[in-house]
Parts: sequence; structure tokens; C-alpha cells
Amino acid sequence: MSRIANAPVEIPAGVEVSLNGTEISIKGAKGTLSRNVHPDVEVTQEGSALKASSRLKSKAAVALAGTTRALLNNMVLGVSKGFEKKLTLVGVGYRAKAQGSKLDLTLGFSHPVQYAVPEGIKIETPSQTEIVVTGADKQVVGQVAADIRAYRPPEPYKGKGVRYTDEHVARKDAKKK
Repeated sequence: MSRIANAPVEIPAGVEVSLNGTEISIKGAKGTLSRNVHPDVEVTQEGSALKASSRLKSKAAVALAGTTRALLNNMVLGVSKGFEKKLTLVGVGYRAKAQGSKLDLTLGFSHPVQYAVPEGIKIETPSQTEIVVTGADKQVVGQVAADIRAYRPPEPYKGKGVRYTDEHVARKDAKKK
């Protein structure tokens, strides 16, 4: 049995949950998120908590109940606190500048890179070499950070590129004679 699905998701004050068949909508201070739940999983609200349980006793349905519970927890955390990813640019002349719904990146290419920021995501550049991606949806925040990193991933010899702030880049020695 899934032990994760057994733990209820606590709903903090200021967060509204609406259950409509297989669709769940959660509204909070940081925004609104909605998701369709698999038909084999039943979500119920008991007071100020959400519980996910499997309708069937198959192994796949029990696993889906645990996954659904984790997704619901991320939705509740996202609309109440939000999620953020920090990126760092390492390299001479590497710069980032947020301008409205676009992120301008100078990453050593012959042309500047412009990244269109998706809706619901906020990008800040506290300095020219730092990027902070924030939003309510954990999956979208992580995907945006991964898309920005993919323009110039860190290389192993000098460590130049776009990396997560907490990322460790394994460095290689230069070729020996």
C-alpha cells in the first residue's frame, strides 16, 4: 500500500479548494491551480485536509493515489507560499536582464538569446549573473529553469555556463602532454 497517500494534505488558512468530479481547483494568495485527477483515484475533503485514496486495489491505482497526494500537496504549497529556482551565470561577458515578459541572455553566442516567459511565472535578475524564477506551479517553475539552463549548460573544463545555484559541476583536468 502507498504510505504517502495515507497522509492527509493540510489546507492552510486563505486557501480554497473546490472538488468537481475529477477536477480539483485550488485558489490561494499566489494564484489558482487546477488539475484533473485519474478516475481510479478518489479525492475527498475532510475538514481542513484533503485525502487521496485508490478506488481499486490494483498496484497501479495505489501508486496513482500516492502520486495524486504529492501533486495536491505541491498545489497547496504553490498557491500559499510559491516555488522558486535560482540560476547563476558563470563566464566572462555572460549576462541576464529581465524585461517585462522577456528574459535577455548574453551567453557568448554571436546573437543575444531572448526567452519568452510563460504566463504565471515571474523572472527577476537581482544582478547581471543571477536569475530567480518564481511561480505557483512547481512543474512549470522547474521546466522554465531547465529551459534557461539548456541554452548553455555548464561545461566540465572551465565551468562556464548557466547552472543552478546549488549545483556542483564536476571539473575535469586539461589534457596532459
